[in-house]
Amino acid sequence: MALLIILNTYLIIILAASQPCQTPEDFVAATSPGHIMIGGLFAIHEKMLSSEDYPRRPQIQKCIGFEISVFLQTLAMIHSIEMINNSTLLSGVKLGYEIYDTCAEVTVAMAAALRFLSKFNCSREIVEFKCDYSSYMPRVKAVIGAGYSEITIAVSRILNLQLMPQVSYESTAEILSDKIRFPSFFRTVPSDFYQTKAMAHLIQKSGWNWIGMITTDDDYGRLALNTFAIQAAANNVCIAFKEVLPAFLSDGTIEVRIDQTLEKIIAEAQLLNVLKNVTFTDGGNSFHFDAHGDLNTGYEVVLWKEINGHMTITKMAEYDLQNDVFIVTDQETKDEFRNLKKIPSKCSKECSPGEMKKATKSQHSCCYECVNCPENHYSNQTDMDRCFLCNNETHWAPVRSTRCFEKEVEYLNWNDSLAILLLALSLLGIIFVLVIGIIFTRNVNTPVVKSSGGLTVCYVILFCHFLNFASVGFFIGEPHDFTCKTRQMLFGVSFTLCVSCILVKSLKILLAFSFDPKLQNFLRCLYKPVPIIFTCTGIQVIICTFWVIFAAPAVEENVSLPRVIILECEEGSTLAFGTMLGYIAILAFICFIFAFKGRKLPENYNEAKFITFGMLIYFIAWLTFIPVYATTFGKYLPAVEIIVILISNYGILCCTFFPKCYVILCKQETNTKSAFLKMIYNYSSHSAGSLAMSHVSLDSTNSNITMAKPSFSDKSTAWQKSKDLQAQTFAHICRENATSLSKTLPRKRMSSI
Repeated sequence: MALLIILNTYLIIILAASQPCQTPEDFVAATSPGHIMIGGLFAIHEKMLSSEDYPRRPQIQKCIGFEISVFLQTLAMIHSIEMINNSTLLSGVKLGYEIYDTCAEVTVAMAAALRFLSKFNCSREIVEFKCDYSSYMPRVKAVIGAGYSEITIAVSRILNLQLMPQVSYESTAEILSDKIRFPSFFRTVPSDFYQTKAMAHLIQKSGWNWIGMITTDDDYGRLALNTFAIQAAANNVCIAFKEVLPAFLSDGTIEVRIDQTLEKIIAEAQLLNVLKNVTFTDGGNSFHFDAHGDLNTGYEVVLWKEINGHMTITKMAEYDLQNDVFIVTDQETKDEFRNLKKIPSKCSKECSPGEMKKATKSQHSCCYECVNCPENHYSNQTDMDRCFLCNNETHWAPVRSTRCFEKEVEYLNWNDSLAILLLALSLLGIIFVLVIGIIFTRNVNTPVVKSSGGLTVCYVILFCHFLNFASVGFFIGEPHDFTCKTRQMLFGVSFTLCVSCILVKSLKILLAFSFDPKLQNFLRCLYKPVPIIFTCTGIQVIICTFWVIFAAPAVEENVSLPRVIILECEEGSTLAFGTMLGYIAILAFICFIFAFKGRKLPENYNEAKFITFGMLIYFIAWLTFIPVYATTFGKYLPAVEIIVILISNYGILCCTFFPKCYVILCKQETNTKSAFLKMIYNYSSHSAGSLAMSHVSLDSTNSNITMAKPSFSDKSTAWQKSKDLQAQTFAHICRENATSLSKTLPRKRMSSI
């Protein structure tokens, strides 16, 4: 019986479609009466026959191009309704249907929709205009269809007038999920949003980014194209070309299976709300409409593959739109997925880690060239749009790096070859200091040691040299705040004390051998050894104290170099550092002036000449230090100051003590009291003779000048002054020699000398 009904329906549909529409009944493809009527819209024919009339007449033309797959869908609807009517599901209620062939034409579908909205059980095919359709009884209660999204969108606009439920089996346009514009629309297929999302996901998973797109020229195709373009851009996939084909083309090689069939029928009352909450199962899977009227189904991913000249369609996976994943069932399918990655579909080669994409003149973002990441930048993934910047303070990266490397902390290490050399020189200087101290201690009563100011002064100077050499150790090794403060203060105070002692010695030498009464009186008033040393050193202590209190040196990390962090001492105040060095330079300059004035003293007693050389070495070293220190950068900056300290310290030590040690060790015959007295006597006699001769010359000059004058009294006065000056000079020489002899020899031998 069911087969007879289906065959009868088949003949009716064929005959109805082959004849032009004469009456409204001729327009109906298939119908069956019932208490509740359900409308159906199916594109049983491919297209409507074009009219040859011009202008075109407002009539419905006959359809051509029979579509067997859609016809089977129509029969599935009829079969479902008959199954329900033959069951006890709706006892006493018979479902009827009224199915129309849209011919894949919006105009035909709109005509069918108008008939759906016509009044129920009315002899005339009319649609009443009302402000409120709540009590209006239309011809059908619900509509199944249509297939094409373009037709569904147009029909749904009209059906919304009466909020007539419409359930589509194929329309996937994303816009239909908008419940503001399509409040009564439902569908049993997912939205194109998920379809395009799945496509973009699959393309990205296959490693492609350069694809072409073919779509149909209708609402479905255009909306899908726009949606896919957005999804593709989000997945860094570029569309090389877009081809739009005419809508409703048939392809005999494509067989579309029936995806879903209705399992439940719709009750008459509150049909729209029931549809929103309906849930049904099929094969253990549960289905329901979401808030947008879309069914929670997924997609099947199929692979078109040509084998031996024949095109085969193989199911590869299922796409779960809820979790956005592909479900693969067997190993063979997984292998097929892997093979997709072997198919090249890229505009440009993949940029490896350590590279970044650089845009070319192409308008597509997928067309680019790969360039290396610059220094201090890195990229750790493929096809990165930009390289990330390393933290320049703590990390660095070479060109084309895949990661950042931690900067190495550097300073003048104890193991550094230069540091070892400087330490060796410092230790050698300390050894020299100790050896000199031993030599002077063992020869404490010799004239050389006594002429050096005594053992106490020598010990003080040697101790200062020891501290200067020892301060080198504070410049080497990992800097700390304590070492940064100590090294400059130790050097500044000890060197100042050393120069202060040498200044006192220079002043003493100049005082001892000065024969100018006025200069000698001035030097005698100025010569206060202990106050001078304490005052000069105390000023430096005050400078260093203020420096430590207000701008103390501290450890600083120099991160300006690209690959290393220089751990160095920041002096705190350049002004304080310069003041400390400048003060030492002033004392050294005064010492140099005094020593220079006494450079022609007796040879064995002449420290002044060597002090002059020592001060010259100091000035040359520190004048060289200023530009070198200002231009040197890096971990060897402390070595510059160490070298200058060693040079100046060695210069003063060698010039001050080495000549005396040479006399003590190698010329012992000159290191006796008698030798010293003889040397002083000869020097005093020579100096006195020179002074007398200078006065005689002065007297002769004065006499000549006086003779030019006519006054006899002036001549007598000049001659008398000359005689007095000579007497004073010889008296001064004798007095100084007597004083020196009395201090050096015993009284019993003084008369013979």
